[in-house]
Amino acid sequence: MLATAQYEFQALSTRSGFNRSLRHFKSVTEILEDFESYRNLADILNEKLEEKELELTQLGPIVHALLVGHPKYNYRCSSFTLKFSLEEFAPLCDEVKKWNSVDLLLAYSHPDIGLTLINPKNQAHWGLVQGLKKNELITIYCGAFADKGDDKLNLAAINKIIQLLDGKKISIPAAFTKGKFKPPRLVKARKETLPKVKRKKAAAKKKPVKEFAQPAVQQQAPAVAAPPTGAAVRMTPKYSIPVTNELFHNGNVEAWKKIIESYNSKYPKIEVFIFYDGERILDINTLFKWGKVKHGSAILVAVAGEDIKDVAKLQRYLRQGASHLFEAFLKFPVNTVLNLF
Repeated sequence: MLATAQYEFQALSTRSGFNRSLRHFKSVTEILEDFESYRNLADILNEKLEEKELELTQLGPIVHALLVGHPKYNYRCSSFTLKFSLEEFAPLCDEVKKWNSVDLLLAYSHPDIGLTLINPKNQAHWGLVQGLKKNELITIYCGAFADKGDDKLNLAAINKIIQLLDGKKISIPAAFTKGKFKPPRLVKARKETLPKVKRKKAAAKKKPVKEFAQPAVQQQAPAVAAPPTGAAVRMTPKYSIPVTNELFHNGNVEAWKKIIESYNSKYPKIEVFIFYDGERILDINTLFKWGKVKHGSAILVAVAGEDIKDVAKLQRYLRQGASHLFEAFLKFPVNTVLNLF
């Protein structure tokens, strides 16, 4: 115990560590001003992430320090493991929007992009996760900001959320709907007046790529980047890539590896995720088992990162890589990173 206490403030002993901690405390002070005006903490923190005013690693400590550790707010919380995967959130969101008596925050440990905060009354937040996966951890916080809430009501709301996530039908007491903690209003984007431009004739339909732009200088393939910890990490929906070759064989696998390697080379802070048969594929080579992925099957692909680009082009190349035209990606030396993006 003494040894632990001896190094408790070790991070503050350097200039960078001290300044980083100071910035964290200043950020929390700014967040408190918004939170005191009855803004949901997930709404505030996700906005700060989007504006790169916070790092992803700050979320957990801020949520626990304010909602649980701060005696002024004293939210109830409960963690549980999801029993089922869930991808349709509209019924849950529509139900929880009616609960004006409580303020809610869900902290989901996303297996791919890390801790994700959700205001369950904010439909836009559900788009951040794309899906909740079975056996992953989720923590529910419930309270009434600085107001003195009903502790029994908070616990009841948490239990009802758990039932909804378990796919059960619920009935709620009338007290749930009586209050002032309403969902955030959807703000419509302003229409910008753009200068008139002459329309160009539609380009001819693109043919499958036979030869590529000059490949990048030969180099070792870059390691697959971990999701960034700085700003808000977003994941795209899962896109279906049909297998149009007779089988998804070793040549298709190698083509996909070259395509993804090229994408990671251009966008090192963006990660490509592959899913098949309901599971994430960590090693693309496992897709090559003779007859495992057949003609007509679909492999799902998603992309995660801060500033996602060239997803349509990535899909187009992957579709070609899953077809009989895969050889176009394999014409160059082994250690060459293709210049596709």
